[in-house]
Formats: sequence, C-alpha cells, structure tokens
Amino acid sequence: MKWGIGLYALTLLRPIVGQPSEADDLASKVNLFIGTTSKGVASGHVFPGATIPHGMIKAGLDTDSPDRHAGYDRNISYKATGFSQLHDSGTGGGYPLSNFKIWPFASCPRFAECPTSINGRKLKRQALKDGSLPDIAEPGYFATTLVSGVHVELTATRRAALHRYTFPKSSKQPRILVDITNDGQQSATNPFTNIDPTTGRTQGGASFAASFGPGRYNAYVCVDVKGDGHTANVTEYGVWQGNSAVQHAEKLSQLYLGATNEAGSLATFSPSGNKNTTLLVRVGVSFISADKACANAEEEVPDFDFGRVRAESRAKWNDLLGRVRVDEANVDKNTTALLYSSIYRTAIVPANYTGDNPNWSSNSPYFDSYYCNWDSYRTLYPWYAMTDPRTFAQIVEAQIDIWRNEGWLPECRGATVQHYIQGGSNADPILAEYYVKWGSRSSELGVSVDDLYSALVTNAEDQPENWNLQGRQTEVWKEYGYVPADIWEPSGANTKQASRSVEVRSQPSQ
Repeated sequence: MKWGIGLYALTLLRPIVGQPSEADDLASKVNLFIGTTSKGVASGHVFPGATIPHGMIKAGLDTDSPDRHAGYDRNISYKATGFSQLHDSGTGGGYPLSNFKIWPFASCPRFAECPTSINGRKLKRQALKDGSLPDIAEPGYFATTLVSGVHVELTATRRAALHRYTFPKSSKQPRILVDITNDGQQSATNPFTNIDPTTGRTQGGASFAASFGPGRYNAYVCVDVKGDGHTANVTEYGVWQGNSAVQHAEKLSQLYLGATNEAGSLATFSPSGNKNTTLLVRVGVSFISADKACANAEEEVPDFDFGRVRAESRAKWNDLLGRVRVDEANVDKNTTALLYSSIYRTAIVPANYTGDNPNWSSNSPYFDSYYCNWDSYRTLYPWYAMTDPRTFAQIVEAQIDIWRNEGWLPECRGATVQHYIQGGSNADPILAEYYVKWGSRSSELGVSVDDLYSALVTNAEDQPENWNLQGRQTEVWKEYGYVPADIWEPSGANTKQASRSVEVRSQPSQ
C-alpha cells in the first residue's frame, strides 16, 4: 500500500498524492554540496557521499580538514586521507565515525615502501582545468579523482559499500590499503586485522570513542576485492602498522596500552593488461562482528554490480523525493533545487541499524544516529508524519525499544551508545507527535501504544543515576515546578537550570 500524503500548501508548492512517475528523476535536482565547504569558519558538517535513505552505510571521502565532522571538505586545499564507510551529517562534538578507510596506491617503489600512515599517504584531489574540484555527488553516488590519477567512485546499500577504483595505465602494481584504526578522532584501541593471502579478503575491527559522550563502541569490517572486466589475483599481501608494511604477514592485533598505532592490511593485485585497471572493493560493516560484516556485504552486494547498486540507490531516493511535487513552470530552478536538497537531507539520519544492534536482540527495528533529538523534534518529525509515516513509526518503535532495554528514551545517541543530554528529554515530543497523528493506526504500523505511554511516564516520574546521559532532574522538578539554581545534586551537571526548566515544561510527559 502506498501511503497518501497531505501536505500543507506552501506558496510555491503543489502537493500531489500518489506514486511518482517512473520518468521523474528528482535526484538530479539535489545539490549534495550545500554546507560542505569551510572557508576559515565552520561549514555545515554535511555529508555528501553515497548512501540510501536512512542507510547505516555512508561511504564518502575523508579529508585532513580541521572541519571534518562529516569527513568531507569541499575546500580543494585539503587532502584526501581515505574513503570510509560510516559518517554522520550536520553534527558537532568530536569527529564522529569515519571508520575503515580504503586507499588506492597507483604506484609504490616496493610493497614495503608504500606510505601506509594517514599522513604519509594523503593526496590532493586532481583539480580540473579551471581549478575547480573533480568531485561529483548525486544521491547514492560519489566520485573524485586523486592527483595519483586514480579515479574513485562510491555507491552503497544499507549495510555495505561498493567502491570502484580505476587506475591509470601506468599503474603496473595497483594496491588497495584497508585502514582499521583511523576513525575521525583516531581513537581506536584493541585493533585486529587479518588478510587471506589467496583471496585478499580483509577482516578487522576495533573499539572507538563516541563523538559526544563518554562511551565507546566496537565496529567491524569485511573487505573483498574483485577485478572489473579482468581477473585480479593477489600478487602481494601483508599487514601494516604505522608507516611500515610487512609482506607475507597475515594477522595483526594490538592490546590497548594507552595509545594505538595505525594498522591495517595491504594487497597488490594483478593489472588488467594494456588498458586501465579497475578494481571493485566491496566493504561490509557491522557493530556485532567481522563475520557479520561479511554476511552483510554478501547479502546486499553478492554480484559486485556497481551499476545495479547505484541505480537501486537512486531509485530509493527518487521514491522518497517524489512524495513532494513542485509546479516547476512557476518556480525558479534554484528554489526547486533548494527544496529537494533539503528533503534529501531529512533522510540521511537517523540511520537504520536494524539487524546490527550489538546490545540486545529484538524483533523491533533499531535506528541510531539521533544526533540530537533537541535539534530535530520541532521540524524533522512533523515532516516524517506528513511524508513518511512508516519510517516515522519504525523510528518511534526503535526509541521505545531502547527504553525497554536500557530504561530510558534516547536523547542523543550515536554508534550504538548514549551521548550527553542538554536540556531535557526531547524524545517525548517525538513520541507525542507520532501518537497524535498516527496513533490510531499503531497496530498496523507496529508501535506499542502502551509502551509508548509507559516510556513517557518513566521520563516524567523517574530520575536516573546519571541525568547527563538520559532522563532528567525530576525530583526537584516535582517538588518546585522548576529546576532551582541553588540546589546541588551529585548525579548530573548542575548547570543550565533556566533552560532546562523551559525544556521540561514544554515536554508532553509533564
């Protein structure tokens, strides 16, 4: 069944109910580069890489920009450091995610002399004749070219990425590096990796720091390489640590000793002959295990078909974008592009991690990257209620399921761990928004209304041991009707009493 859409009438918009025409390619109207350039001040920290609506995988270019919260910076002066699989978009805090970078070497004098460290290998992008960037970004697709002559293309499914690296004809020993440790914060501990000397498959994982909280999370990767149009055999293999590659080594692990060296795998593949060598790199990711990362990749990208994955990703975006239609005869192109670019960004996060929750098993969906509810509850969730009620219901049920298993609704959460709160518990108005607009169809949408109510009661009546991470300071609120500035409590930050009073008063559980 296709959900009908009833949009309020904006001056320049004409709402249309129903399925978009197959001829419509609204993805072509999206500008992914809005908010991606730093020019001496912070950019919007916006992710322009390859993903599907609410995809766990967000494959993109990482740079050495100091403003790299989404990995990317459109400023051409910053160098590329790798092409990683996980990102957030529009966040603050510490650099989030940017895990498991892939890097192509067009040429190294010898295997052991490849500059494997993140600072040793980084390169600029190859500017076009007019000095502009070679970067291309479309919904479900990203491409660029490095000064080494390697052309890079990325596309994605929900839990796997597919990279395509086209090497220059001069590249006689094309190599692929897998970086296990260098996330955005370079925070990895307890890393491990192993490489199969016959197939070149790399598996690995590590523990990483949360972006906006004290927690840590484990993430795992599985990487397979295949020639595009030729058989790419492994001719050299090994692991690397720091700036040293060790040929014929198959495994590497490191216990946490207070710091971590950079580490990963490196493999050389046979070239295609007289034409440009193209290597397809399939990357599965999991928060459960390396074997699960392999299973995710094998399930979603069994055939290494880059064109298929790219087309299916774009089709998913066109379906979502097609729920809002513009009378383009009377609306200028810039306004139309801004509208569809904004709609696109509503579906980057939260991200659908269903099937990859390491903390508990459940029949409910699991969404992550709520970063953070206080930023989004007034605008994002009313939009979902109008345009995508099924996904809205899944997100609500996922938040309720976090309450079932951890005791509290999420306020700010990323990479499967809670982050800090600020003012209150803004999951409350999200759940209330859903109940008012779609509660009557909850049995059909898979949301437990009884548990929804119970979760709101918990937020209203119970005070957690640490209300820096969840819940709120309810005891003094119930006594005074506000949060006094002169009462000290040991279980949270004794700050922001005025703004927290305003936040709590506005939330529907009170």
